[in-house]
Amino acid sequence: MGVKHGRDYEAILSDLTSAVAMIPDSYLFFDMEPQEWEVLAEAERNEVNEALAEDLFFALGSQSTIYVGSGVVIYDADTHRIDILIGKEEMTFVTLI
Repeated sequence: MGVKHGRDYEAILSDLTSAVAMIPDSYLFFDMEPQEWEVLAEAERNEVNEALAEDLFFALGSQSTIYVGSGVVIYDADTHRIDILIGKEEMTFVTLI
């Protein structure tokens, strides 16, 4: 189902892909080992992050907080955005409207 949004899905997906790429160990979401991640080419890493962004977009529709490696991805329905945090620090956010 995904989260409610007014922006074009492709634009949201692009922004969310860039945002999850900021989480240094986002690959842990897919149970990858650091060595597996390190051998991937940049294009392959981008594909993994895009798949992660898609999974998160749809999962956040039913679960508002998802841990991704050392980061946390939170859907905030009140502000119509997805927040990406590491620890208590906000790294970035993706607007949905």
